[in-house]
Amino acid sequence: MKLSNKMYDIAKWLGLIALPAIAWFIGQVGGDIGIADPEKWVRILNATGTLLGLLIGASCMQYNKENKEV
Repeated sequence: MKLSNKMYDIAKWLGLIALPAIAWFIGQVGGDIGIADPEKWVRILNATGTLLGLLIGASCMQYNKENKEV
């Protein structure tokens, strides 16, 4: 799967910055602000970040394979 540059940048930002930050925040204050079962949401956000990381890695590998100089 090959991502466009814009999609790659968005996925990278979400996977490396936004989702981990949101997961940490919910883990710290989720129960205090009324989020039901904050641990479940932390798992979901971390799993989503991992999935994005895999997509980013697959896209990077495909790009490098197609643009490898011989």
